[in-house]
Amino acid sequence: MSEQDPQQGTSGETAFEVRGEYITLGQLLKMIGAIGTGGEAKYYLSANPILVNDDSEQRRGRKLRSGDLIVIPGEAPIRIVPLVREEAS
Repeated sequence: MSEQDPQQGTSGETAFEVRGEYITLGQLLKMIGAIGTGGEAKYYLSANPILVNDDSEQRRGRKLRSGDLIVIPGEAPIRIVPLVREEAS
């Protein structure tokens, strides 16, 4: 469903490429190393103020789609972007 390929953008945001329509907030937290297992997501979200598009979010199943901006304490803001595949020449 998703593929990790964070890239630092010029605006201080990290671009996170997603294969498919969405990635859940819990999956994102695991992929960036904020949590070790998916089971830790509920606790992590209750203890840390996460913003998705400037709104507080505590649902680990929240679907993050292209264009969404996620702010996690201690991390650069993350912008969800579609996975761009390069064509073979």
